Amino acid sequence: MSTPNKSAVFLERASYKQRRLTDAVRLLPFVGVVLWAIPLLWGADETSAISNADALIYVFGVWVVLIGLSAFIINRLQGDDAVAPSDSAD
Repeated sequence: MSTPNKSAVFLERASYKQRRLTDAVRLLPFVGVVLWAIPLLWGADETSAISNADALIYVFGVWVVLIGLSAFIINRLQGDDAVAPSDSAD
């Protein structure tokens, strides 16, 4: 009849942020595959103004953006690891 008193689950901000960044790193390849598949949907109509060169520029642009995003996320993860031990020492 009575419900047990459930306390709220508290996650430290640093560990929560690190978990979300790790999730973003895991999700990034799937986002890349979806973005790389977009030129397949463009079609090969005579009326379309998108050439193969434009598709290649798009693919390599996505590739560069994915590299940049992964470098940014990894940099943030390494920065959090360096800060975390000094916070727990206090």
